[in-house]
Amino acid sequence: MKRTIIITCLAIMFATPVLKSQKPIKVLEDSVQIGNWLYPGFNVTIPEADYDNTLKNWVKLQETGTKSKMQTENGEMTIFGANVREISPTPVNIYSRLVNEDSVSRLLACIEIKKDQYVEPAAGDIQLTSARNFLKEFAKSQYIEVIKGQLDAEEKILRDLNRELSSLQSSKARSQKTAKNKRGTVNNEQEKLQVRHNELSMLSSEIINKNNEMMNMPVGAGRDAMASQIKELEKRRKKLQKEISKSENRINKARSAINQADRSIPRNENEQDVLKSKIDAQQAVVQSYIDKLNNVKLY
Repeated sequence: MKRTIIITCLAIMFATPVLKSQKPIKVLEDSVQIGNWLYPGFNVTIPEADYDNTLKNWVKLQETGTKSKMQTENGEMTIFGANVREISPTPVNIYSRLVNEDSVSRLLACIEIKKDQYVEPAAGDIQLTSARNFLKEFAKSQYIEVIKGQLDAEEKILRDLNRELSSLQSSKARSQKTAKNKRGTVNNEQEKLQVRHNELSMLSSEIINKNNEMMNMPVGAGRDAMASQIKELEKRRKKLQKEISKSENRINKARSAINQADRSIPRNENEQDVLKSKIDAQQAVVQSYIDKLNNVKLY
């Protein structure tokens, strides 16, 4: 019992990964260096984001709806004539840089509405808020994509554990069915054995009596006929002995299968208990990622 409890506790400990709780997305107004100059812009933190994937999606977002292509030099990205309806009804120029840090990707961006006119407090609260929301929604989409990947991975672990449990349950059911069927085999064969042993006993007695009778008969046709009868009885006895031997073998094999099934069931049940503990722990992990995803969606 103590050993089962210890195994169960260890199963829970090792089945539970360290969950990274959701982190805030920050969109701060900042001075951004583009080339040798500082421009008014935004400093955006994207938690846990994959750098390469975020970079690809950032380029794709800016190139959508325009024939303009992103130009990149020394890690600095420039696109002229980007259509960002959330910010301006007319095309804008965006200068940006994506920095890969320890646990976040940092997006530094300047949005030029007209020549030398950037989105900043001086441009007005409405445009400033629109730009902040545009960048925040991009950061949020990247963070959500990461969490969905984490959730998918944890859900796969849960599915695999449930499949393993289902397999154990099926195995237990097969063992129980085997034990039941083999017990039926033992009962049937024992009944047959009882009949055959009775028949063998009667046949052996008959053979002895026939032999005694033949010994007292004179040599001749009658004695020869009796010898033939005894020979047939011996054949029947030999066949009966073989049938008895086969029944005994069937009983031994059936009992061996019963013992094997009976021994496997407690082991199976212990393994199921451990798996159920892992499943409970993994369900909690999955729920925590669902909560994390829902919280980030509310950002």
